[in-house]
Formats: sequence, C-alpha cells, structure tokens
Amino acid sequence: MKRHIPNFITLLNVLCGCIATVFAVSNKLEVAAGFVFLGIFFDFFDGLAARVLNVKSELGLQLDSLADMITSGLVPGIAMFQLLRMSYTGGWNLNVANGATESISWELFEMPLLPFFGFIITMASAYRLAKFNLDENQVSSFVGLPTPANALLILSFPLMLIYHNNDFLNELILNQWFLIGVTLFSAFLLNAKISLFALKFKNWSLRDNANRYIFLIVSVVFLLTMKFMAIPAILAFYVGSSIVSNISAKNKV
Repeated sequence: MKRHIPNFITLLNVLCGCIATVFAVSNKLEVAAGFVFLGIFFDFFDGLAARVLNVKSELGLQLDSLADMITSGLVPGIAMFQLLRMSYTGGWNLNVANGATESISWELFEMPLLPFFGFIITMASAYRLAKFNLDENQVSSFVGLPTPANALLILSFPLMLIYHNNDFLNELILNQWFLIGVTLFSAFLLNAKISLFALKFKNWSLRDNANRYIFLIVSVVFLLTMKFMAIPAILAFYVGSSIVSNISAKNKV
C-alpha cells in the first residue's frame, strides 16, 4: 500500500496543473500561479515520500515528469502567451487579468502570432524533461534549470503586475522585447549545460549542506523584503552561486 503514496502525491500535482491550466487560459494568472505553487509543493514531497518510504520506482519517475510537464511546462507557456497578448494589445488591463470576458477569434489569421511565441517555454520544458528521464547522473545536482524553478520565474511576472502596481515594472514586463528575451533565456536555461545544486538533504550537516542553507536563508530574506520581485532575484542567486561553487570545486581538484 505504501508504494502508492508517492504516486498519489504526484497525481495531486497533475490535478493542480490541470486546474492551473484552466485559470491560465481564462487569464486569471494569479489563481493559476497559486495552483502551480501548490503543485510544486506536491512535486517536492512526492520525491521525499518515496525516499522516506524507500519505494522509488521507474513508474514514479515517469509520472513525476508527466506531472511537471503540465504544471511547470504547459502553464508557464500559457502565462507567457497571455503576457505577450496583453503587450500586443496595448498594456495591462486589470479586468482582463482577472478574467473578464473578451471576444477573441481563435482563427489564426484573425489573431496575432506573437503570443504563440510563449509556447517555446513549453517546448523547451518538454525537451528538458525527456533528457532528465534519460540521465541517471542528475541526483545530487541538476544540469540546466529545473522546470518548477522556471515556472516560478515566468509566473512571477503577472504577480508583480497585479500586486506591486509599479509603473516602471508594468512598462518593463509588458514590453514585447523584454518578454521575447525572457522566453528565449528561459528556454536556454532549461537546457543549458550548467550544473545546479539540488535542494535534497541527505543529512543535516552544515558542512555538507552549506550552499543549501545559505540559499534558503537568502531566499527567505529576499521574499520578506522584495515580495514577488524576489523570485527572479532568488533564481539569479541560485544559478550564480551554483556556477561559483562549480568553479571553486574545479580549482580544488
């Protein structure tokens, strides 16, 4: 019976991803973000449950990637689609952002093509997850940005628009070139050959987990002081500290 517990938790991630997809399509991006956060919570604890119960399985690995494809691959692609669509139509509209009805023809020739550029994130996520399933070395570290971290990055932008209400941020985030740049950079980070440490504690030793403890402390400080602006800052610190750690480790060899 216990072998089914991690898979059930993973299926809760699938459910959160499905609900988030519905809200993202309806342009209720803040609600979609909430369900993505919940899905990522389940994504963390399914692996923890599998390790604690000692019931790791190939099925669990495949199911986990399928869940991530929905929650952390499809939803951020839709979110970027919506952001690009809003940038194309002339700016941030709180009524649209909160799901007010809007007449849109889904016939391609009557709709701008630019918003579909956002699905490059979904495509890059699928490619990364397929590679991850074939790579047996990504246990204590990741190669490329994990899809949940990338989903948090993309969904932080509509949350900043809604909750920070800063004119400079609004203008920047709804700049088409900025969004195109974020999309391409996101796709690159997902599949870049950059080794990033995983937040998996094999023990509680300060010496063995110094980078993880520092990262968690810095993340809490950023969140308390910067709110949703902290998410890009935290990810930048994560990538930067991983690169510094890799260089330091090579110099010791």
